[in-house]
Amino acid sequence: MKRYTFILLLVAGVLLVPEIGYGSVESTLTNIQTKLITVILPLVAILGLVFAGLSFVLGSPGARQHLVLAVLGAVIGFGAPSIVTFIRGLVQ
Repeated sequence: MKRYTFILLLVAGVLLVPEIGYGSVESTLTNIQTKLITVILPLVAILGLVFAGLSFVLGSPGARQHLVLAVLGAVIGFGAPSIVTFIRGLVQ
């Protein structure tokens, strides 16, 4: 019974909202990539720098390694748009 209800709801949804069929996977992936590059990567880079700074201030034995990794992460995080543009230029 549940199976038929699900199929009925799915068919009703497709018939009532036909615009779903015109959705583009490419535009969705581009939007996800843009959000990842412009918001998430810089945020993670900043959090990594904050963690490394706190680790250094608190005198952790691995603080130097934390700082090196945080700086590398920040370079990659903030340089991601340029990196993606460079790779796209090589591929196309």
